[in-house]
Amino acid sequence: MTSEDVLTALKSLKIYAATIAHDTTPNAQAWREALLSHSTPFILSKTLAFKPKTPKSDTPVLILVVALESTDTNAAAVNKVMNVKDSRFATPELVKDRLGVAPDDVSPLSITSANASAIRVALDSKLVTSAKPIAFHPSASNKTVFLTSAQLQNYLESTGVEVVTAEFSAATLALVASSEATKASSKKVKEDAKIEGAALIGIDVKKEQDFPNWYRQVLTKGDILDYYDVSGCYIMKPGSYHIWETIQKFFDGEIKKLGVENAYFPMFVSSKALEKEKDHVEGFAPEVAWVTRAGSSDLEEPIAIRPTSETVMYPYYAKWIRSHRDLPLKINQWNSVVRWEFKHPQPFLRTREFLWQEGHTAFLTEKEAMEEVYTILDLYRQIYEDLLAVPVIKGIKSEKEKFAGGLKTTTVEGFIPTTGRGIQGGTSHCLGQNFSKMFGITVEDPKFNGEGEKPKLHVWQNSWGITTRTIGVMIMTHGDDKGLVFPPRVANTQVIVIPCGINAKVTDDDRNAVEYRISRIVSDLCAVGVRAKSDMRDLHSPGYKFNHWELRGVPLRIEFGPGDMKKSQVLSVRRDNGVKTPIALSNVEIEVPKLLETIQSDMFIKAKTVFDSRIKQITEWEKFVPALDSKNVVLVPWCERDDCEDNIKERSSRQPDDTAVDEKAPSMGAKSLCIPFDQPEGIVKGKMKCVACNQDASVWCLFGRSY
Repeated sequence: MTSEDVLTALKSLKIYAATIAHDTTPNAQAWREALLSHSTPFILSKTLAFKPKTPKSDTPVLILVVALESTDTNAAAVNKVMNVKDSRFATPELVKDRLGVAPDDVSPLSITSANASAIRVALDSKLVTSAKPIAFHPSASNKTVFLTSAQLQNYLESTGVEVVTAEFSAATLALVASSEATKASSKKVKEDAKIEGAALIGIDVKKEQDFPNWYRQVLTKGDILDYYDVSGCYIMKPGSYHIWETIQKFFDGEIKKLGVENAYFPMFVSSKALEKEKDHVEGFAPEVAWVTRAGSSDLEEPIAIRPTSETVMYPYYAKWIRSHRDLPLKINQWNSVVRWEFKHPQPFLRTREFLWQEGHTAFLTEKEAMEEVYTILDLYRQIYEDLLAVPVIKGIKSEKEKFAGGLKTTTVEGFIPTTGRGIQGGTSHCLGQNFSKMFGITVEDPKFNGEGEKPKLHVWQNSWGITTRTIGVMIMTHGDDKGLVFPPRVANTQVIVIPCGINAKVTDDDRNAVEYRISRIVSDLCAVGVRAKSDMRDLHSPGYKFNHWELRGVPLRIEFGPGDMKKSQVLSVRRDNGVKTPIALSNVEIEVPKLLETIQSDMFIKAKTVFDSRIKQITEWEKFVPALDSKNVVLVPWCERDDCEDNIKERSSRQPDDTAVDEKAPSMGAKSLCIPFDQPEGIVKGKMKCVACNQDASVWCLFGRSY
């Protein structure tokens, strides 16, 4: 980026830093002299580019050492800190290729989201703790920008670059030793998580002990997802896409009963349209993907790929809504959006492209708008609880966590027991009149009976959406060490029928009779609406087939063989709990649908029992973090102040010795998940105090670590 681009990027992050121009400074001494006239105290920085030894098959990666100018740095220290070999200063050509600037112009502000994947940063710990502003070149050695340590780290985080905080001192050896010990400990945990004797086709780690690896395996070995060659993007295979189709069918039918109609708007957004609503754009700015070229030509104006569609749709709402008779306007679209996430993409939960529906409606009054907000939110609850058998809590987001540019955000919040983290399931927003004022969506006041021109009223708007994240939440909630566990209502295959007991002693007539009867069982079940099929593969044993379909989460297995034929029965085996029950052949098409509904109900009850047991209602701060560390969420009296919410997140992300920990660590800070609609009794103004700041509490709020 040019220096102007750097300053623009800083402003987009609300970083308004002092900047001065001066003569080109080829070294630290010249730079110090150029800044003599700057009256505010500051510290000079330095940015050094190293290239570690890289295997020939890999793309060379630059290591940028960002340190105070006074810090003693060298290649040996870089090797130890970054765990690489044979680092040496990068050539000017490599620096230019990776960062687009000459070595004299390099600074951490030369890093962008476009080049971050080819960069690693070693950040001087003395710089991190500096209380004074620090001088950096904004990709040009004839300018200086002064940033605080926090502002620099905010900028680096926005690019997605890997950052390692480093001590360039004798403590470096201790740091490396600690790192190696941590790796060894992590390796041992993963080895302990291995399932002895697991079949090659099955899950070979335990869910409770190596959850990330379990999740990856259960998706790929369960045959519902594949990884794509663009990082953060994934292929939904039929097994998972069917779940989305089931959600879509249910929700689409329900919103059409409310008078909502489906439409489709283009995926591209002009920069002019996207930037029209400032607060809204700032909420999505770090995640917006831009198209800058068409073929071999640069576009005159970059075009964004929609992260959401308010700014795409609302200029046309202003065109279509001319009178109160045009209200309410209720439009939904089923589409994909792109949010260029850099924080650890995770299939279904946090992806760069995902499927969703987004409803955008307009009303004459706030009352009508709010009625719809709550109606839609309950439909989202039904998706989770009635289709996916996943319990959720309905509530309202805090002011800090609400939708950017909106008036009020309601939410359904889920919970992943294995990690103890909450997860936002779906949101229904009342946007108020903010967008209608910005885009000029007005109607004449129908109640005005006075003289002259009727006054204009800005319409009240809502937006609401649910995504393919639903699938990830369901899998994490119900899956086990054998693989996926699907609730019957969303399973692509609800029943698998497998022949058993067919061996060399079985006559051809008996074999043919078993196969014929299995085909009849499948057809009878399909006739009553059950999604059933058989596995008649000769090359695999029944045991192999059991594992195969358990891995894929099929809710019910039916076993049938010569012995069952003589008894005129089948043997049913539930995937959720392994319970085996004989069913008379004459009652299969009656009993199996009943059993599937029982499985659906039992799965929800089991998940809700766990969720309820993990909600800890506490009133003392001393119990707050220990409850989180025990994989719970906490329901606490809270004052609803933004600065208190920030304080809770910061205090709960510290270790007992009060040192901050990395965001990826188990002790990451808690944030407000929602203020539940179903409030416990006990909040009496002036009598109950906020759990964190001891001011008067106004609500019970659910806090937790979250995805």
